[in-house]
Amino acid sequence: MRTRLRHLRVGARTFVWRAAIDHVLGGGDCHRCIRVRVWGAGKTSQALQADLLSVAWPAPWGACATDGSYPAPADVQAIISYALEIGWQPEARGGTFVLSEHEHAARFSLPGFLLTDRLRTPEGGDPTARVIRAYEAQQRA
Repeated sequence: MRTRLRHLRVGARTFVWRAAIDHVLGGGDCHRCIRVRVWGAGKTSQALQADLLSVAWPAPWGACATDGSYPAPADVQAIISYALEIGWQPEARGGTFVLSEHEHAARFSLPGFLLTDRLRTPEGGDPTARVIRAYEAQQRA
């Protein structure tokens, strides 16, 4: 299956991005996770990567297959803008600039999503506990 690449203009620059749907296991559930990758100067340029954990809840086991969360172009634009502010250089050659949960979750927020490291490493925070906290915070607001 071909990967669909989308185009997005941010200021005077055009970025190419894709989003791949996956899932991560938490202590009490399975959660939808979307890996967003962005390039600003071609496929050999430094890629930007953000793994987004859907905060759809309550989610019975297996809901990751039916959760319809997917980042909109405005979400990707917010990811790009934040990454540019903190030092992503899309014109650099090679490598990946990762927006990690560990380094960026406290400063970066996106409605409906949380940054997660669990897709890259099992040492990432428990997604079930984080989704419950995010859901409860939404209910209080």
